[in-house]
Amino acid sequence: MRIISGKYRGRHLTPPKNITARPTTDFAKESLFNLLQNRMDFEGIDMLDLFAGTGGIGLEFVSRGAREVTAVELAHVQQNFIIQTCKQLDIDNLHVIRGDAFKYINSCHIQYDFIYADPPYALQQLPTLPSLIFDKQLIKQGGWFVLEHSDDNDFSAEPNFAEHRRYGSVNFSFFKQ
Repeated sequence: MRIISGKYRGRHLTPPKNITARPTTDFAKESLFNLLQNRMDFEGIDMLDLFAGTGGIGLEFVSRGAREVTAVELAHVQQNFIIQTCKQLDIDNLHVIRGDAFKYINSCHIQYDFIYADPPYALQQLPTLPSLIFDKQLIKQGGWFVLEHSDDNDFSAEPNFAEHRRYGSVNFSFFKQ
């Protein structure tokens, strides 16, 4: 796992072997950020990383100048890895919340410029994420929500759906506020 661009560009991070997350591939992550850099300015934004796993997406946003990143992760091993990575890189604007992403969404009263979710592909509630994010009004006007998922999901009928991209086995659905 590596950070692609920005302040920490080229840094390789090695998650522990007992991690249960499925990190987004470097190829898919690089493709995602190539798309995003043409649609938004990373400088000074507030970002929410749901099902943060190893924290790779949130760390990429920090590296590119995000003001604040909130990473929500339930698993203790992944949470500790993100915290240790932030300590190693002297990052103080990535905040880790250990907890269930759905509980966080339901109790959150903050709006973000960008929300990313990479839930387990087999998660039963995965199809409800777009409507839940928008019903709770968690995205600022003009903001984006990107959901990583498998081929089994099609979100094109969702009201805020903008587009779908596929990179190998990784699918991204983009939603715009």
